[in-house]
Amino acid sequence: MAALRGEPIEGQGNSEARWNASRQLNALPTTTIEQLLGPARRVVVVSPHPDDEVLGCGGLLAMAIESGREVLIVSVTDGEAAYPDEDAWPPTRLAAARREELRHALSCLGVDPEHVVRLEMGDGQVRAGVNALGARLVDLLKPSDAVLVTYAHDGHPDHEACADAATRAIASCAARLIQFPVWAWHWDDPDASQVLASATRLALPPASHAAKMRAIYAFKTQTGHVTPALRNPILPDWALARFRRDFEVYLP
Repeated sequence: MAALRGEPIEGQGNSEARWNASRQLNALPTTTIEQLLGPARRVVVVSPHPDDEVLGCGGLLAMAIESGREVLIVSVTDGEAAYPDEDAWPPTRLAAARREELRHALSCLGVDPEHVVRLEMGDGQVRAGVNALGARLVDLLKPSDAVLVTYAHDGHPDHEACADAATRAIASCAARLIQFPVWAWHWDDPDASQVLASATRLALPPASHAAKMRAIYAFKTQTGHVTPALRNPILPDWALARFRRDFEVYLP
């Protein structure tokens, strides 16, 4: 995740208790990794910021590795602009920390940390480079890939720009596109969800769920378990609650 001011992402958003009570979420059709990924032997995640790939689809990535599939992470930004008001965490320091956190997190999932393509686009500036991002993805993707990307209406401009670029790239290479929500859990209505209208849920085996939890807590600069201390970490406990579920939601 990255910091974002203004609607629809502000305050604490919808609590996990509200989502737990959502009839729409509880009634989602279920899928398997085979159904979701189809014949794809490589899973490519287009991740706006280091941690989005773990929050949204960390369990699936662990399952993909377990099933013998290859995983490639396209890390679009280094998330260096997450704390503009924290003097102790200037962009260069934060970027370096988040790159190392990503390596640790991927190791927790069984993903080779070398299987990361860093694009180093400006955090918060992906929309301005969406054409270049789309062209880069065309170079990276294969028709046999399953491409995972943040939801097209996730509520964060970088997330939405990544979805736009991935959609354009898919049109050129005919790979399979799958979206996952991250910020949408914050603002969407649990009782009349826009996201869930066309979504499906993937149950996480206990080992994959445990791996995802370890990976999430590798992002210490986001959870606030870091020195120098952060006044307002991006992922306090109430935000993490949305990603501790034993299932993940996808829009195939």
